[in-house]
Amino acid sequence: MNLLSILLQAAQPGGSGPQFWIMIVLMIVVFYFFMIRPQQKKQKEIRKFQESIQSGTEVVTSGGIYGKVKDIKDRYFIVEIAENVRIKIEKTAVFASAADSTTVAK
Repeated sequence: MNLLSILLQAAQPGGSGPQFWIMIVLMIVVFYFFMIRPQQKKQKEIRKFQESIQSGTEVVTSGGIYGKVKDIKDRYFIVEIAENVRIKIEKTAVFASAADSTTVAK
């Protein structure tokens, strides 16, 4: 028997009420530990990385642009993506260090 068939049996008329609620609670717990918690952990790591970025750090943006941070402002970075080509990138759009990436284009 799988979880779905157990839930369907518990939801049928005449089914046991407490068993249904126990299954619902168990599903919520499983979703939390396998989906929500790992995502929160990953977001926390990304936020920590974004706060630790300094001038000279090589980064990859959410759009896949590789560059080097030249200046740090309150809400954005100035990133140099080629010689004398600088763009503004919002801090939340920087997800990874280019040094950590295995496919760094030079």
